[in-house]
Amino acid sequence: MTDRQAGVEDVPPGYKRTDLGVIPDEWETKRLGNIAAIRNQKVVPSSVDPDTPCVQLEHIGQGNGRLLECTTARCSTSSNYRFFAGNVLFGRLRSYLRKFWHADRDGICTTEIWPLVADAAQVDSAFLFAIVQSDRFVEAASISYGTHMPRTDWDIMQNFEICLPPLHEQRAIVTALSDVDGLIGALDALIEKKRAIKQAAMQQLLTGKKRLPGFAGEWETKQLGDHATLIRNGTTYVASLRDGVPITRIETISSGFVDFSKVGYAKYSKVVESYKLQPGDILYSHINSIDHIGKVALVSDVQELYHGMNLLMIRSGNNTNSKWLFYVLNSDFSRNWARSIAKQAVSQASINTKEIKTFSIPTPPLPEQTAIAAVLSDMDAEIAALERRREKAKQIKQGMMQQLLTGRIRLPSVGGVSTQ
Repeated sequence: MTDRQAGVEDVPPGYKRTDLGVIPDEWETKRLGNIAAIRNQKVVPSSVDPDTPCVQLEHIGQGNGRLLECTTARCSTSSNYRFFAGNVLFGRLRSYLRKFWHADRDGICTTEIWPLVADAAQVDSAFLFAIVQSDRFVEAASISYGTHMPRTDWDIMQNFEICLPPLHEQRAIVTALSDVDGLIGALDALIEKKRAIKQAAMQQLLTGKKRLPGFAGEWETKQLGDHATLIRNGTTYVASLRDGVPITRIETISSGFVDFSKVGYAKYSKVVESYKLQPGDILYSHINSIDHIGKVALVSDVQELYHGMNLLMIRSGNNTNSKWLFYVLNSDFSRNWARSIAKQAVSQASINTKEIKTFSIPTPPLPEQTAIAAVLSDMDAEIAALERRREKAKQIKQGMMQQLLTGRIRLPSVGGVSTQ
């Protein structure tokens, strides 16, 4: 029986069969522990120069391989790893598996991060960085937890098998992937620029410091309660599995929009039905950590949703454009107001309904509200289109990695042939 008859992948000229599949003849299969190691050089912050960056999980960008910020003062744990420029930093916890950084400087990091050190004689550190970004690596890391903590376990991951091309081909692959990284980086920068422009526009348009063409006259100052026909908390409910109706939880709007992957489910009842949300309703976080207090999300008609406890629902009246009101509540001056009046406990802050109703809002006539909302909506649409382009570029990169890191497609610059 031939390989094809047996359902086994054919081996074309210049390739060989391995446990990882068919790979080029000059490639090898190696275990991660044979080509890299954790730099397990523990230090305490007090023993490090104050200008040395201390990296925690929140400092590493999600999925973009960039360092967002870091300060030594925030690294207060007694045990930390030292790392050096060229090391590959990788988040170990379940929700941080796609946080990674190819270090461009020396520093220290918490033990929730692995500083991986490449064996330079076998693997280029940039190629190792590509490996840890691959879906296959992340999937393996997500199921390699030890028995005590939800962390990726090195005792398991050091046996992760890798297809390893010669160094010159590794570097050619890295160069090809870096071109896509450049596109993603450019889109990141453009998105941040557009967001900054939008924030500036909100500050100007929502306060009346700048008026749109065709509008004049004085604005009124109204309270939030004047704009709403209903402000209320959600219903308590009997939790259900996914066969119930989707209902909001406090984390449903944690990203500033309605995230249906973070809803709960409730058993349907007449009481729950009375809390069905309408398009244009605004969800407001009035019980949360101080950093998240005052976050809002606008309900659309994409999917039915019901209003659960620990978020307020604000429904605007006929003389208020709901999208304009959403932008007002999402503005810096609104969030700052919420933080200033929130009552803080040990782990959370809160604002009551009575206080929220007194929030003072510079209020234009309804036609001007509608025009302002349209301008800001257009900006949001432009940002969303750029985010879709960025996501597509990331998907293209993952597809390239799947092919290039396994040798299924080879670059012309290394004189290889393709199995495709």
